[in-house]
Amino acid sequence: MSTRMLRRLSDGTPVVSYKVSPGLPAVSVTRFEAGVRAPEKSSHAHDFVVLCFFEDGGGSVRTGGQPHLIAPGDVCVVTPGQVVSAHDHDSDDSGGGWIVFFPPEVLRTGASGEWRSHPLLSRFVHGATETAQWLNVPEEDRYTWSQRFQSLERELKERRDGYRDAVLAHLTLLLVDTARLGENVVRDLQTKNEPLLAAVFAHIEDHYAEPLALTDIARAVGLTPGHVTTTVKNKTGRTVGEWIVQRRMAAARRLLADTDIPIEEVARHTGFTDPGYFTRIFRRNHGTTPLNWRRSGNA
Repeated sequence: MSTRMLRRLSDGTPVVSYKVSPGLPAVSVTRFEAGVRAPEKSSHAHDFVVLCFFEDGGGSVRTGGQPHLIAPGDVCVVTPGQVVSAHDHDSDDSGGGWIVFFPPEVLRTGASGEWRSHPLLSRFVHGATETAQWLNVPEEDRYTWSQRFQSLERELKERRDGYRDAVLAHLTLLLVDTARLGENVVRDLQTKNEPLLAAVFAHIEDHYAEPLALTDIARAVGLTPGHVTTTVKNKTGRTVGEWIVQRRMAAARRLLADTDIPIEEVARHTGFTDPGYFTRIFRRNHGTTPLNWRRSGNA
């Protein structure tokens, strides 16, 4: 993988750019071994997507100013613009795993600015402009995950006939697996002994199609709005409102893909009483209107 500094953010943080090699797939994969210290780097951001899979626990990573202690099976998705402090995982007890890098436009033929509308990437960016998303692979699935990365690495190294298509196929499978990790968020939170977060997400799941506000959720879980806000933000990196929007956008994408009901009905079924406001929120999160999304086949 070849990179170069593209620009700096307003606070001076450098943005690293993916340098595409002519004739080669714009996908790179790297294996990192347990206990190997990463090179010293200050905070930086990327203009490409980084997907990390930690086979072992140990060490920590800081994204958007929020530290995360790495557990076995952790998956981290860092989308373009998110700030990472790489030196925070320079621990001798850090675990091994894999990293795959790719410009978001590698998955589509459209303009690079449209990357947020890709159905396999959009779930990771709604409301998460600063903090990376962390997920965890169940123990029984971790071997399969390691095999996915190994297969991707083998295709990139051997470059046999059809390897370009194979590389994109393996990358797509990784993204599908990553997206599916988020489907059972309530069960996962209960397993991790996070009853408040589980209750918040369960309430969002049950009521996202209705008018829903922070005060409604706080009342349902029997706590003050301030307490709910602080806990959810500190433990997930997102606000309650951002999680509500993410769930509604997921439902909207599904309705746009699977039905031909009018946009007004899509809005109503996803908790929006004003179709115009729904369209503005959808555009803000996907870079295009619901109607254009449906017409382009993104859904």
